Amino acid sequence: MNRRTFSKNTIAGSIALGLLPNNLLGNTLTADIGESDIKDYLSKLLYTKKEVDDWFANKAFPFAKYYGEFGWLLNNASFRDGVNSSTCVYTYAEDDGERIMSNYKEHACRINTYGNSFTQCHQVSDHETWQEILAAHLQEPVRNFGIGGWSVYQAYLRMLREEKRKPGKYIIFNIYEDDSYRNLDSWRNIRRRKHPQFIEPTLPYCKVDLKNQQLTECKNPCPTPESVYDLCSINETYELFKDDFVLHTMMTHEMSKDENSSLKYKEIMNLTQTHGIETQLDTNSTISEIASEYHKRCALFSTKKIIEKINAYCKENEKTLLFVLSYPARYIAQSFASNRRWDQELIDFMSEKGLPCIDLYNAHISEFEQYNIEMTQYLEKYYIGHYNPRGNFFCSQAILEKLIKILTPEPRPYKKKQ
Repeated sequence: MNRRTFSKNTIAGSIALGLLPNNLLGNTLTADIGESDIKDYLSKLLYTKKEVDDWFANKAFPFAKYYGEFGWLLNNASFRDGVNSSTCVYTYAEDDGERIMSNYKEHACRINTYGNSFTQCHQVSDHETWQEILAAHLQEPVRNFGIGGWSVYQAYLRMLREEKRKPGKYIIFNIYEDDSYRNLDSWRNIRRRKHPQFIEPTLPYCKVDLKNQQLTECKNPCPTPESVYDLCSINETYELFKDDFVLHTMMTHEMSKDENSSLKYKEIMNLTQTHGIETQLDTNSTISEIASEYHKRCALFSTKKIIEKINAYCKENEKTLLFVLSYPARYIAQSFASNRRWDQELIDFMSEKGLPCIDLYNAHISEFEQYNIEMTQYLEKYYIGHYNPRGNFFCSQAILEKLIKILTPEPRPYKKKQ
C-alpha cells in the first residue's frame, strides 16, 4: 500500500526554511492515504469514453482542443460571455493557435505576447484585446500567443517553440495570480472539476524540491490522443497519479475535514523527501493549513525558477523582455482590504532581480485612489470575470509607457521629425 508522510522528525527543516512558526509543536498526527483512498478520490474525476470521444469530435467541451505537447489549444468559438451579456468571437490561427491579428497584420511583427487567459483576452472579441489596442496605437502588429487556463510553465514552453517559428525581438510575458499553482498541476481536474465547456485535461508540469531548491520539468502524462482514454480507467489513472503532489495535497484537505476523533493521521504524503517541507502536526485544521502552505511555497518557487529560465533565454537570444503581472478583481479587493498580497514573495523576487515588470495591481490601486468610490464599484468598471473592453484598454495603457521606452527604433507615432 502506497503511503505518504508528514513525519515526527520533520519540524526542524520546516522552521529552518521559515515556512512554519516555532509554536507548531505538539502531538504528531498521522493520516493513512492508501491505494483505496486514492482510487476513491480519482474515481470521481474519471472521464467516460463518450466524453473523450465527443471532445475529440468537437461535440463537447468546446473551449479547448487536445494538443499533446502543451495539453490543449483553443477552438474557434462564439460564447455569450462578453460585456452586457454580449457574444464574443474567438478566432485562432490553424497552424499554431495564435489569436488572429487585425491591426497592421500585413507588417512585420517584433512584439510577441505569452501567457494565459489574461493574455488570450477571454471575454472580449478578437479585435478588442489589449494587444490590438496597443497595435492600433503603435501602428505595428502585436502577436497574441495566450491560452486560457495555461500555467507559467506551459507559456514558457510555447515561447521556446514559437520564437523559432515566429521570432519577436520583444517578449511580453504575462503571469496571472493562479498560474503559479498551475505549474504543479499534472491533471487540472485534480484541482478543478470538469466544466461543461472545458474538460481540464492533463498538461506538462513541474515538480519542486524546496529543500534542495530544485525544479524538475515533466512532460504531459497523456502525450497522445490514445493515452487520454487512460483517464477513463481507474487502474490506469491510479498508476499515473498515485504519487502526484497536488493529488495528495487535495486529499489532505479532504481528510482534514473528517471529525472522527478516533482518526489518527499517519503518513499523509512524502512531502518531506519530495518537497523538502518538514513539521509536526497537532490538529486537523493545522494539517490543512500546512498543506496549503506547502502548496503555495512550491507554486511560487516554481514560478521563480521558470522566470529565471525565461530571462536567461531572452538574454541568450538577444531579446528584450517585459513581464506583466495580472490579477482578478477578487485578488485586488482582498489585497487592498488586508494590505497584504499572498504572492509578495514573487513580487519581491522580481524586484530584487531587477526584472522589468508591469504590476497591474499597483496600476489599479494608483488609479482607484484618485476616485471617491467603493472598491467594488471601481472594479466593476473593468472586470466581468476577466477584463471587459475597458479593462483591456486599461491594461494596454499600463503597459504602453514602459513598452515605448524599450522599443528600438521607436514606433512610428513616436519617431522624431527629421
